[in-house]
Amino acid sequence: MDSNDVVNVIIQTINTIFSNLFSSIDNSMYDSLDNYVFIDSSVLNNNVFKNLLGFNGNGFLYLTDAMLIGVALFYIVRFYFSNIVDANVERPGQFIFKLLVFAICINCSYFLIQQFMNIFSLVTGAIRSIGKDITSFDISFAELIKVVNKILSVNSEEFNIFSFDGIIKSFVTFGLVNLLILYSIRYILIQVLILFTPFAVLSLINSSTSWIFKSWFRSLLGLMFIQLFVPLVLIIVFMVKDTKLLFVGGIYALSKINDYVREMFGGISVSVSSNMSSLISMFKK
Repeated sequence: MDSNDVVNVIIQTINTIFSNLFSSIDNSMYDSLDNYVFIDSSVLNNNVFKNLLGFNGNGFLYLTDAMLIGVALFYIVRFYFSNIVDANVERPGQFIFKLLVFAICINCSYFLIQQFMNIFSLVTGAIRSIGKDITSFDISFAELIKVVNKILSVNSEEFNIFSFDGIIKSFVTFGLVNLLILYSIRYILIQVLILFTPFAVLSLINSSTSWIFKSWFRSLLGLMFIQLFVPLVLIIVFMVKDTKLLFVGGIYALSKINDYVREMFGGISVSVSSNMSSLISMFKK
């Protein structure tokens, strides 16, 4: 076997390895990516999430109600000493009415957040439906990988990692793996923010703590708005699929959507590098 044959065997082996790797990734992860990106109210029905909420899903509500009782006790003590220290305290009738309103809002908070998620799910579904009519493709990552493989022929024996198509396929695949990580983080962050919904509502009872609700709502709104932009970008990607460089640009844009949304709405990042600092800054005034 001469040197050329050795080189050809090495190249063929590398191509086979990468072809099998890309096929394995394609077959295992993109349905999960769709589930992580396009979130609806079913996220509250996750068994792990229910366990976090506690028995019958009311564990955090019981804790928040206990904190609400603590607020009432604090008001009683403050009202009792108001004449002694000459402090301004709202009238008992006004406080009781506010307490009842917050008690109702807190105990309905998971229902309200469920409707909030449903609104985003309906809008997302409408965008995807319109996109399907325009492009004749199902607006999803599962469909995207089919288009990628059809354009780049990744499953054929002619696949070459050292070709232009092979390089583009590598970029697209690893870019989508990065998206899976980013949107998995987003999925977890949304669950955490939903979990703390009652506490966010409770923070509105006092003007000095209302910034917690504002930070919580801004973060949740920003994370949910991402799934409105994703189908829009996917529509563009399917429309420019015949231009490979624009196709790659669309994949890159998908990884930057969180940054664009943060610039418009604020909130927290889903990137691994800045995620911890974002979580810390979220709880700063």
